[in-house]
Amino acid sequence: MLASLSIKNMLLIEQVDLHFKAGLNVLTGETGAGKSILLDSLGFVLGRRGRAGMVRQGADLGEVSAVFELTPGHPVAGVMQAAGLPFDGELILRRLNYPDGRKRAFVNDRAVSAEVLRQLGAALVEVHGQHDDRGLLDARGHRALLDSFAGNEMALERVGAAWRGFRQADKALADARGEVEAVRADAEYVAHALKELEALAPALGEDEALDKQRRLMQAAERVREDVAKAAQAREGAEGLLNDALRWMQDASETPELGLDEPIEAMGRVLIELGEVQAGVEMVLERLDINPHELEQVEERLFAIRGLARKHNVLPDELPALWDDFRQKSKALDEGGAMIEVLAEQREQAWQTYDALADALRVKRQQAAKRLDKAMRSELTPLKMENAIFETVVDTAEAGLSGVDTVSFRVSTNPGAPAGAIGKIASGGELSRFLLALKVCLTTRSADLTLIFDEIDRGVGGATADAVGRRLAGLAEGAQVLVVTHSPQVAAMGAGHYVVSKSVRAGVTRTDVAELDETERLDEIARMLAGDVISDAARAAAQALLSNAPVAAR
Repeated sequence: MLASLSIKNMLLIEQVDLHFKAGLNVLTGETGAGKSILLDSLGFVLGRRGRAGMVRQGADLGEVSAVFELTPGHPVAGVMQAAGLPFDGELILRRLNYPDGRKRAFVNDRAVSAEVLRQLGAALVEVHGQHDDRGLLDARGHRALLDSFAGNEMALERVGAAWRGFRQADKALADARGEVEAVRADAEYVAHALKELEALAPALGEDEALDKQRRLMQAAERVREDVAKAAQAREGAEGLLNDALRWMQDASETPELGLDEPIEAMGRVLIELGEVQAGVEMVLERLDINPHELEQVEERLFAIRGLARKHNVLPDELPALWDDFRQKSKALDEGGAMIEVLAEQREQAWQTYDALADALRVKRQQAAKRLDKAMRSELTPLKMENAIFETVVDTAEAGLSGVDTVSFRVSTNPGAPAGAIGKIASGGELSRFLLALKVCLTTRSADLTLIFDEIDRGVGGATADAVGRRLAGLAEGAQVLVVTHSPQVAAMGAGHYVVSKSVRAGVTRTDVAELDETERLDEIARMLAGDVISDAARAAAQALLSNAPVAAR
């Protein structure tokens, strides 16, 4: 249960420290006193985003702390374990709010994310707001309420997964049919293009290689003539050098002339010229280009580039295009068989979904009967023993949540036909229908702190007393906090807290205080009579308290 709540510098609250009791706790106060601030602050420490500007004006920091005393087997233990947090039965949540919007959260003095805080909050507290009847009026939410009552979470997951599987199979079949039809429309073109590409068989990088080879072969024709001339010049030079060498050797018979070194040098030159000859011959051999071979290279290069232009792609993209046409041709050949397989898969997926959706419908129909019975039991003590609540399960279009639509229909007067709850029930009746429905839907009340915000709106007198007694009965197995303007409901509380607003030194503040027996009597008398509390009002308040359950006295 929620043992204590501490609020500091949040909106109009400067400092509030509250200690709650087991059973029914009531919060009262004038309209506009700030009861919503209290609930907003509690929601903030439970991980809700909270309103903008929640830090009290002039404060450097807003802070909310909540202490929960829980049994070791409480569902929150799983959340704590998943988050790597120790749990020994006591849980201290603390959240800080800065004026610039930054927030920090702690659980048992360990920093946690807002998501962990939200998961803990969902396992700790369930809030039923004063505007929840809007959801009761909207038939689009009735199916979710029935599923919650039935505990259909796992069945819904299976149906949703089956629906997604069917939709995926349906799309795969539609895509395959579209592809086959598109290929069939271009079958002649695909066959012709594939024939051209297979005949040419272009390779990746071939355009660049052929272009380089072509330029080299074209250059060879021009270079070969110059190299040949150089070879001829070398031959003439070699002949002249040989003559010169012979003449110098003849002259060397006269040793005094000193011709030995020039003769040796000239011999070396002749050797070098021989090496030049070998190199030139090798170059000439390489430059001996076959004109027919150049023609072949040019023809293939132009053919590749021409086909690329025809298909509006780059030459290097032709191999990929070739593969694409092969795939299209294969799809055309195998398309019929593929469609048969996909059609069978789609049918199997639908059969799976249909079976699960039918099973879910049965669960909903069975749960609808249980809910109607439970509602009859809850409406009687709320002074609506003649009311009829009927859960109608009809057929809807298939979808993630099955093939059903659910609506709540009511009749508040004997013999009157049942109709949509929003058109039949009055404001006070809506509140009681909502309370009864919330009681029926709250299957984990022993593990939750339940908060009802003005659930008694629109009722008074004996009806308000009945609502209060039902809340007190609900609180016998769980902790319940209720914000109320009804003195009959307030008299049922085991703990009573009053919210008040005051102006001190020109600053508006909201305070919350727990009432003792005398203060509680005066507060209930105020709720009965207004600002001026008479002896008659006190007597009436005392009568309400005397008639309350023992736990509330």
